[in-house]
Amino acid sequence: MSLLVVGLSHRSAPVSVLERAALAPEARGKLLQDAVSAEPVTESAVLSTCNRIELYADVDKFHAGVAELSTLLARHSGVDLEELTPYLYVHYEDRAVHHLLSVACGLDSMVVGEGQILGQIKDALAVAQEQHTAGRLLNDLFQQALRVGKRAHSETGIDKAGQSLVTFGLEQLAAGRDVEGWAHGKRALVIGAGSMSSLAATTLVRNGIGELAVANRTVERAERLVAILTEPGGPGAANNLTARAVAMSGVEDELALADIVVSCTGATGLVLTGGTVAAARAGRTAPLALLDLAMPRDIDAAVHRIEGAHLVDIESLADASADAPMAADVDKVRGIVSDEVAAFGAAQRAAHITPTVVALRTMAADVVTSEIARLDGRLPDLDDKQRAEITQTVRRVVDKLLHAPTVRVKQLASEPGGAGYADALRELFDLDPQTVAAVSRADTRGGSHEVRERA
Repeated sequence: MSLLVVGLSHRSAPVSVLERAALAPEARGKLLQDAVSAEPVTESAVLSTCNRIELYADVDKFHAGVAELSTLLARHSGVDLEELTPYLYVHYEDRAVHHLLSVACGLDSMVVGEGQILGQIKDALAVAQEQHTAGRLLNDLFQQALRVGKRAHSETGIDKAGQSLVTFGLEQLAAGRDVEGWAHGKRALVIGAGSMSSLAATTLVRNGIGELAVANRTVERAERLVAILTEPGGPGAANNLTARAVAMSGVEDELALADIVVSCTGATGLVLTGGTVAAARAGRTAPLALLDLAMPRDIDAAVHRIEGAHLVDIESLADASADAPMAADVDKVRGIVSDEVAAFGAAQRAAHITPTVVALRTMAADVVTSEIARLDGRLPDLDDKQRAEITQTVRRVVDKLLHAPTVRVKQLASEPGGAGYADALRELFDLDPQTVAAVSRADTRGGSHEVRERA
């Protein structure tokens, strides 16, 4: 089996294609189930964010796997395969590992070094585990990605190479001014109460806005966010923030009062049309700044043409981030990724031979048991102490004989090109392939079904 990823991102596809291909949360589980039902696929996970959609799989055939994953992405995204194909990229085996680790470190993000991708990778693994489509390979890979991402942020200054999309977007709205000075005392409307919208609301509050309205389809979620922001000791307590939760039906009224709007919902259609924004601008001279972090977009691109309205969306963020300077620490992160890719490959190759080693030791234990039983028949007068001593001695001899070759074969198997050692071991000791396969299946079933994170 081999790791394969097929996907598209802001680096390979225009925003117009990305927003059409965006997967609704409920569609991800069906995509995973359809993937593992396909003949070449045994495991699957999908990483879907505002600027990437990637399907990871463990496949037994490369070309069949690419064709199947591409077809599934087209089917579930609603974009015709013929139209989608030019924007798809494919990574295989070590390059697929390198890609995900780079993504986890923020090297492939629109804003280099942003850390929100780690939460999205964690969510992708959790969904695959809930759907029971992540086996040992994808569990190991995604948990490794989480660890490597944390390592990159703790051991380097990658955070300084870029900011989160929220911070970067607000900086673009501020147009060179200090964000805190620009936002201080303003009225803000945040549409949505998910992770990105919550981060936007918190960022605005910490930058001194005077009034905040949070609109969400489920008002209770908006109320919880407002309560967190305004509770004693919360980010809004110091500046006596006025905050309220509103239903989506109240967005137009709030829009007429707002100076800053941030929208990031899971809606499949526009949340704010050009006409809605134009109506809110009627009779107002104060500028309106809008930040659209949704994919597909929440705010009509026609807002760019409305006088007094300044819209920053995913497309304009992509253009701006292309000119952002790269920090020197990016090179350090690339080095970490390269080292970790090598370590992951070695661990996987070593794990590949483990079922064979276990089968060998099981066979040896069976031989010892059989010979001790045979000895009991020939020497029935042995007492329990003598029998135990003989059994322990025989087992010790077998263990010593097997120790050096099994340790060495694991070392050799972990090196590049070491995959053949498992076959050699099975051939030399005439191991039953079905026994080895049974050990391998048990090992896969014993893989983690929880997101384990190590500091």
